[in-house]
Amino acid sequence: MKIDILSLFPEMFEGFLKTSIIKRAIDGEVVDVKVHDFREFADNKHKKVDDYPYGGGQGMVLMCQPIIDCLKTLVTPDSLVILMSPQGQTLKQQMSQKLSQYQHLIFICGHYEGFDERIRDYVDIELSIGDYVLTGGELASMVVCDSVIRLLEGAIREASHADDSFSDGLLEYPQYTRPYEYDGNVVPEVLMSGHHENIRKWRLKQSILKTYHKRPDLLEERQMSEEELEILHEIQKNN
Repeated sequence: MKIDILSLFPEMFEGFLKTSIIKRAIDGEVVDVKVHDFREFADNKHKKVDDYPYGGGQGMVLMCQPIIDCLKTLVTPDSLVILMSPQGQTLKQQMSQKLSQYQHLIFICGHYEGFDERIRDYVDIELSIGDYVLTGGELASMVVCDSVIRLLEGAIREASHADDSFSDGLLEYPQYTRPYEYDGNVVPEVLMSGHHENIRKWRLKQSILKTYHKRPDLLEERQMSEEELEILHEIQKNN
């Protein structure tokens, strides 16, 4: 996969691209990530990228010319252009899985008060990471990139993310590691049993239990199997 990011602050990505799974994926040529300073494409003497909004108002608005000219040097028939915006659809695991199937993603990171509306004519989708406003789109684009890159073949083992929260519509079951006992709390015996079927059943029940208490809306959206429905009814009966 190839990822291009348009930003006024490329330096914000230095740590992100040189750390942990993202660095390994880049070094292993699983993904190629480049950050482009669209200020370099400004066609005015002072490399100005924003101006006051027509009609008045607070703050400065990003001009369309630098962003669109930068975008035109990158976009191909295989590209998906993503505008990071609090007005966009909220990122969910299913969207990350969908994005991981593309060959080329281009992220546009805004700053200041907003965008010239005409920039949206060159965008395929708008994405948000939540109902709040950040100083710019850089942090949000890192969140999306992280959620996508880890799903790419060769980034991490597929089994490592197969049971992630939201991957199958449920929250992830509890995880434990050494020591067996800490501060009086012990690892559930079923996990020490070596009985794979019992462990599977326990994990499924714990996933449904967590989802029931923390995100019941996910259960309402889920097409549940007979086994899952039996577990859910038992949980409802005991709560």
